[in-house]
Amino acid sequence: MLPRTQLQSIFCLDWRKLVVSTKDSDVIDQAEALTRILSRMRPLRPRNVALADSLGCFAAHDIAAPIALPPFDNSAMDGYAILARSCHVGARLRVTGEQPAGGDLHLRGREGDAIRIFTGAPLPDGADAVIMQEDVERQGEQIILRSEVRPGDFVRRSGGDVAAGQKIVSAGERIRPETIALLAAQGVCSIEVGGEATAAIIATGDELASGSEPLRPGQIYDANTPMIHALLQELGVRVRSVACCADRQESITNAVQAGRDCDVIIISGGVSVGARDFVKPALAAAGAQLELWRVAVKPGKPFLFGHASQCAMFGLPGNPVSAFVTLLLFVRPAVLRLMGASDDAIRLPSWSASLATGVFNDGERPHYMRGALRGGEFLPLARQESHAVFGLSQSNALLLVQPGQRIAKGETVRIFTWK
Repeated sequence: MLPRTQLQSIFCLDWRKLVVSTKDSDVIDQAEALTRILSRMRPLRPRNVALADSLGCFAAHDIAAPIALPPFDNSAMDGYAILARSCHVGARLRVTGEQPAGGDLHLRGREGDAIRIFTGAPLPDGADAVIMQEDVERQGEQIILRSEVRPGDFVRRSGGDVAAGQKIVSAGERIRPETIALLAAQGVCSIEVGGEATAAIIATGDELASGSEPLRPGQIYDANTPMIHALLQELGVRVRSVACCADRQESITNAVQAGRDCDVIIISGGVSVGARDFVKPALAAAGAQLELWRVAVKPGKPFLFGHASQCAMFGLPGNPVSAFVTLLLFVRPAVLRLMGASDDAIRLPSWSASLATGVFNDGERPHYMRGALRGGEFLPLARQESHAVFGLSQSNALLLVQPGQRIAKGETVRIFTWK
């Protein structure tokens, strides 16, 4: 199991302050839950993909630069390549050639000479500086210098950006558009990345209706499945199946059995202690081993994790906000670990912000309050109920407030985002 110091580094939290109510002896804290989950996540087999298809994936290995960047000394400006020691304001130099960007013409610069050169063109042998074309006066085959020149002016030295053999990508690093630019500049056409995780989503509840059908009395539209699907897509997970089950153990068991060839099964609803919460017995009937149930976080206490063979199974609360928060805290790091992400890549982005209004947690569990981060200020939502999906849609950050903690308006707080 992972040490708490490592988990602390993943989420930038002080786990010692994550309090568990003594009234629920089987409720565990967030750190313990995440330790158990991540200890079960084995990175999938790496795969080789075209560089153009690697966006959002995680590098399977460290990558060293095969070539230096720039690969040769070249000009940073349009101008004239010269030997600096022969130059001063008012000096006249003879233009002896022209070096465009592209093939090296193997020209040679000599004292008293200048070679017309363009941005990115190889620096001629013997030249050690470039003077911009704006800083000279051209008179036929001569130029008159209007500014001082020092060795190295407007010269991009070979290896000045990247040295050959230098590590340019670390194992577990997310491949971003900027990373692709760097690798393309090295002539890399394909890259080994972590495996593609697959998922099955199961929604439970007699009250659920899909958006394609009219609501009957007592029904609500299923918001969790589209939300879970969208978050998984953002993470690069391929959703292979989606099922909606009535509150029947057999129906849920069959859906679990059908999804066991995926790396992850995510079930929403039916994980609490009600008489019609059938997820736990359905998982047991499907041969799953339960690892944990109920975590000391708000919202999201009735959270479940188990596994069957290589398939990780997550049971989320039915309320959309609770499902969303537990997705961020537990499912997100788990699937990123499967995909080969490093601890840095797993970490939720965190920021310092000024609190726009005072808050108080009068409960017994750490509370992740939703709110909006704008211009360095965090404004908690007025409604923090776990069903309030409109408020969730207006939020872009979480604030962790410990049990009994009061934070005054204007205090600096650490907030977490998911983008």
